[in-house]
Amino acid sequence: MGPSPTRQCADRIAPRGYEGGWRCWLPAIVLATLAGLAGAAEPQQVAFRSGNLELRGFIFKPEGSGPFPALLYNHGSERLPGSKPEIGNFFSSNGFVLFVPHRRGQGRSPGGYIMDALRGTSSTMRGQLMVSLLDQQQADVVAALDFLKGLPYVDARNIAVAGCSFGGIQTVLAAERELGLRAAIPFAAAAQTWNGSTEIQERLIAAVRRATVPVFLIQAENDYDLGPTRVLSKEMEQAGKTYKATVYPPYGTTQSEGHGGFCFKGTDVWGTDVLSFLESVMRR
Repeated sequence: MGPSPTRQCADRIAPRGYEGGWRCWLPAIVLATLAGLAGAAEPQQVAFRSGNLELRGFIFKPEGSGPFPALLYNHGSERLPGSKPEIGNFFSSNGFVLFVPHRRGQGRSPGGYIMDALRGTSSTMRGQLMVSLLDQQQADVVAALDFLKGLPYVDARNIAVAGCSFGGIQTVLAAERELGLRAAIPFAAAAQTWNGSTEIQERLIAAVRRATVPVFLIQAENDYDLGPTRVLSKEMEQAGKTYKATVYPPYGTTQSEGHGGFCFKGTDVWGTDVLSFLESVMRR
């Protein structure tokens, strides 16, 4: 057995072609985290266009006029993703605008629900359809990013993308495109579908090989499948891409808690590392 992704990739955080910025900013971030989230603002619901659809989402904004760095957070496959307040409060209290767009057919956005389409498809065709639908939803991610860039209090030069599970897949797909992003942070990408879908494996491997930004792959040890982090980090290593990969200790007591619970509520575990990673790739 080779070295763990954490050890193998620990020294690869320094991104080629990026200059470290905000070196005096990180201590303030850590202090804000320790101070708690009591002063966090309520999210604002917004509408944005993706093709002929009017989609919805939630924005958490720090106090002040900005411009602030921003993080676009991609929800998973849940029918009702909500606003992700734990994540929104964490990042907004640390100086980031956090945008949680609802992709088509989920939450407050119109369209067919992706899981209904997948459940109604034969097992032999499900992987291919999953890739097709996720690529289709990537248009919603791009539309959300365009909306985010246009907000007057957002620093359009300093935007990263993150997400969990299906949202982690969307984050990897965004990383392969020239979207003006600074970084991509996929949590538990494809952890529930990796072993059963060669189509998903091939699509994500192709995406990380073409990654245009630094990528931080994150999972908890008790997630459903650690294959995505192990395989994708190896592919990025071989392709000479800038990445970091960490498998954290088990979170909670079940695979569900190690999957979605870790993504949405584990800011006390991964928060400092993610903020440090963002600080290393963003510029002022």
